[in-house]
Order: sequence, then C-alpha cells, then structure tokens
Amino acid sequence: MVGVLGLVWGATFLVISLALGGITPFWLAAARIGFATVLMLAIWGLRGFRLFDAPLASRTLFNLIVIGALSSAVPFMLLSWGLQSVTSGFAGVSMAAVALMVLPLAHFMVPGERLTLRKGLGFVIGFFGVVLLIGGQAFETTGNPMEPLGRLACLGAAGCYALSSVQMRGLPRVDPIGLNAVTLLIGAVIVIVAAFWVEGAPPVTDRNTVLILIFLGLVPTAGASLLRVLLIRSAGPVFMSLVNYQVPVWSVILGALILSEPLPPSLLLALSLILCGVALSQYGALRRLFGGG
Repeated sequence: MVGVLGLVWGATFLVISLALGGITPFWLAAARIGFATVLMLAIWGLRGFRLFDAPLASRTLFNLIVIGALSSAVPFMLLSWGLQSVTSGFAGVSMAAVALMVLPLAHFMVPGERLTLRKGLGFVIGFFGVVLLIGGQAFETTGNPMEPLGRLACLGAAGCYALSSVQMRGLPRVDPIGLNAVTLLIGAVIVIVAAFWVEGAPPVTDRNTVLILIFLGLVPTAGASLLRVLLIRSAGPVFMSLVNYQVPVWSVILGALILSEPLPPSLLLALSLILCGVALSQYGALRRLFGGG
C-alpha cells in the first residue's frame, strides 16, 4: 500500500497541472472530490452503511468534520490554486514535509509516538530542507508573480494532511470504508460551497478535461484516500508518512519527463535534506518496512 500510494500521489500533481488548462482551481477540487464521494458512498451503501462500533459522540462528530475538511477539502483547494503558479515537482517535494509535520503533532496527540532525540534531529535536518524549498531562490521560478503564495499554499496543504492523519488515528473503532466515505462527503460539501462562493457557477469545459477529472476522482482521491485510511488506522500516522519518500521523487521525475520542468541543484538539495531528515526520524518504521524487526 505504501508503494502504490507513493506512485499515485506522485503523479497526481502532474495530472492536476494538466486539468488546470480547462477548469478553474476550486471547481477542479470540487469535481475531483465529487466523483470520489459518489463512488465511495455507493460502496459504503453496499456494505450496509457501517461506521463506528459505538454510538456517535458529539466530540467524535466534531473530529469527523475537522478530518473531512483537512484531509480533502482544504488541501485539494490549496493544491489546485497553488499549482497555477508552481511546478508539479515543487508541489510533490512539498508533500515530503508531511512526515516532518507529523512528528511534533503525534508527540502531543498520539500515545506512544514520542519525539525522541533522533526524531528531533531528523526534524531539524528536514526543516532546513523545507526552508530551502520555499526560499526565494529555491529553484528556477515559473515567472509567475504569485509563485511565493503558491509555494505557501502547497506547504499549507501538507500541514492539513499531517494534522488530519494524526486526528484520524485517535478516532474510536470504525469501518475504514465508512470513514473514507463520510470524510469525503464532508469535504465535498465544503469544496462545492467554496467553489460557488469564490468562482461562481461551474465553467463549461472540454471532454479531455472531464476525463482527467474523472480519473482524479476515482484513482488518487477515492482509491488512494481509502488506502491512506487503512494505513493510518492499522499502522499509525508516522508509518503512513513513509509514503512521502516516494511522492516527491515521482513528482519530480514525471514533471521533468512529461512537462519539461526544470531540475536545478537547489531543488534536488532541498529534496535530499527533507528525505534525509525523514529517514533519520523514521528509522524504526523503515526497519519494520524492510523486514529489519
């Protein structure tokens, strides 16, 4: 599951960049999550709409709404908006910061996920990589004056994914398909309302863009988000964050090969620092992943 998620999410930024040629960013996010929600609700219905084992408490309901907003709605809008001014490679590399952001959050919010000296050192190394990544000369710019805000939007999306991962781990026993369907439904409501408010009625688009939107909804949204839920609930948010080793690598490679995006040394250095920091902080999880005990 870790390997599949890395490849799928690494290619997602490239596909979003292509879709932005035929649709506005918020409606792109709305279409993406809308297709995924319809599919997951249908699957959830076939399973009898099972969700929590115990009756739903008010605090759990509040956490569900927050997770729905932070795991899909807000990051989807931020990424769609940010990719108007940054390269798909940058967006992918910024997702590596999720693993770093999870560390301090899990320390305070997840029992057993303590921030040790080794993890802290890894966080510091990776943090310097993130600083280099968002710096004014981090890599060759797209020439768009909105690029600095686009970079912050991508890192804001990473922060949303980190916080929602930690909160999801703290939920009571729950059916993973039901959890995925409910959080996508919550996210869809938020995104559609925001799209109408910010961009007005949905724009008329072409057939190719519609096909891209369907792909985005079915594969990197519905399918990948279900895998993400299964990983977080079974192995924890820190282990799931190992996906972020692969996402930036795939996004940089695919962006360079397909979109001819630049690969300057500063971007590669930022990627190296972030991945080294994550490797140091996740040493135990890596040993388990590769059979080292």
